[in-house]
Amino acid sequence: MVVHLYSLNTLRLGYSIVSSTFASATKRFLVGGLKPSHISLQNHLLHRPIASKISANQHNFTVAYLINSCGLSPEDAISSSKWVELQSSQGADSVLALLSSHGLSKTQISKVVKLRPAILVADPEKTLLPKLEFFSSVVVSREDLARILCFNPNLLSRSLENQIIPAYNFLRSLISEENVVAVLKRSSWIFLENRRKNVAPNIELLRELGIPQSCIALLLAHNTKVLIHKHERFAAAVEEVKAMGFDMKKSTFVLALRALCGESSKSIWNRSREIYKRSWGWSDDDVISAFRKNPQCMILSEEKIMQGMDFLVNKMGWPSRVIATCPVILCFSLEKRIIPRCSVVKVLLLKGLIDEDFSLAYVILPQEQHFLERFVIRYINRLP
Repeated sequence: MVVHLYSLNTLRLGYSIVSSTFASATKRFLVGGLKPSHISLQNHLLHRPIASKISANQHNFTVAYLINSCGLSPEDAISSSKWVELQSSQGADSVLALLSSHGLSKTQISKVVKLRPAILVADPEKTLLPKLEFFSSVVVSREDLARILCFNPNLLSRSLENQIIPAYNFLRSLISEENVVAVLKRSSWIFLENRRKNVAPNIELLRELGIPQSCIALLLAHNTKVLIHKHERFAAAVEEVKAMGFDMKKSTFVLALRALCGESSKSIWNRSREIYKRSWGWSDDDVISAFRKNPQCMILSEEKIMQGMDFLVNKMGWPSRVIATCPVILCFSLEKRIIPRCSVVKVLLLKGLIDEDFSLAYVILPQEQHFLERFVIRYINRLP
């Protein structure tokens, strides 16, 4: 309230200064006090501080609106005000109401405005509504739409006819409508990309190499970011995966490509290789063999690798290099799957009810019911 009163008083003061200055200058001209050439210079000199004052008032109003109506913190409001200047609250109020009517909460709207302040001066009927209606027709629920726009409000700033709909049609020509929605939820940035620059050439390269359409669809639906990489970098990653001996007709090729495409991904891969070698005694052949069996094992966090290996090797006694033959085990939850199952097996071993002649995969990989039948139900009477 104080901010509003301050802004209003400042605006009144600015208007008062403009009015009195204009009246004074006019009066002097009428009585012949100044020559026309001098009037032009005088007005110019007077106009500069007045314009500055008006601009400051508009800035104050914008900041106040961002705080009071959009829920931004003072710091965020000042930062966001660099990208938008409001003349009044009417248009911005309409934008906020439109977003709210399409399921965005106050918190989500605040985030959208913070990430994309210029949305407040967009035309709600002509610019925003058609895009909201389009995405509403594609996405299953209002909750999903709200989350998508909250994560990537830039979707509302691109042309519906020239960018968004063509991107949707391009994706729909390659994957199911359900998977298009999945892409929109996970990797909506592809709707903002120039698909002709990288995505289309990357897909064409995979086709030339004989990659099945099912694998291309898998990559597009679940690892979309890989296809957005620059074509030269993407092509280099494809050659590296091929050199490692991956079968290009299997889904593991796609997963390996994800692990090696991009500087950050390659950095994680190299970090994991060093952990397996330095801390657990794997050779380069062990690393490549494990990667071929399950590419996911090379992009796990350092903490997950270390905790999983420590439990399996140091607490359960399995040789480190045995895990390299079945690396998918490391991808399971340590707390929810690995520790509970291994604890059951350890009790059975201590009681002499089973021998040690079974593989780690025999314990960890089966579905829950199969594990229960093998290691729990069978011994329930002998070891309640």
